[in-house]
Amino acid sequence: MSQEVTVEMKLRALYDLQLIDSRIDKIKSIRGDLPLEVQDLEDEIEGLRTRVEKLNHEIAELENEIKGKKIFIKACLDKINKYKDQQKNVRNNREFEAISKEIEYQELEIQLAEKRMKEAKARIDHKTAQIQASEEKISELNTHLEFKKQELESIMSETSKEEEVLMKKSEEFARLIEPRLLAAYKRIRERMKNGLAVVPVERGASMGSFFTIPPQRQLEIQSRKKIIIDEHSGRILVDSDLAREEEERINNLIASI
Repeated sequence: MSQEVTVEMKLRALYDLQLIDSRIDKIKSIRGDLPLEVQDLEDEIEGLRTRVEKLNHEIAELENEIKGKKIFIKACLDKINKYKDQQKNVRNNREFEAISKEIEYQELEIQLAEKRMKEAKARIDHKTAQIQASEEKISELNTHLEFKKQELESIMSETSKEEEVLMKKSEEFARLIEPRLLAAYKRIRERMKNGLAVVPVERGASMGSFFTIPPQRQLEIQSRKKIIIDEHSGRILVDSDLAREEEERINNLIASI
């Protein structure tokens, strides 16, 4: 025959879960924003590397364009030389002028090609400077990233084992609580900035509250006969004796990790 789960057992399980979850919250707060900072740095570095790759591709295209212009200029010069040879054998002024116009046209084509080459070289210089600036930034970010990674790894090495054990314990304690009550606990935790859904009564008020709990209500809490919610904060209340007992038990559990 299965043992009856009393309200007191539920309260103890809830407070145990709260103590474990609060410890996990503390570990996460020690890590702070480091995981996000590391990810942001990695994303920024990756973005800069993609930019450098794109700029290198654009430079390669511009260099090919310059090579093409050089080939084009050589072809124009060959035509000019050919036309000049033809001019030596013309029979009249009209033919001479026609060939002169062709020479002039080729010379203009060369000037335009040289202008385009000059523009392309200027763009290459600009993109090369952008690459240099990006690579310097990548180097700077890599140094910062390495520092942040070492900092995170140091914290993780100190807390990862404890966090892993606590996460398992959190799951174990959660299974001891009926689904409806567990759902209520999680809802309250989400609403509270400090994540405290279950708190003890201290000096006649719920922990962290200035609102005094009526004596009759305090007696009901101490009797551990029903789940009582603080009307001011909406948190689940336990008596201070139960809280001390469970805190000692959980502290011993954490110390053994």
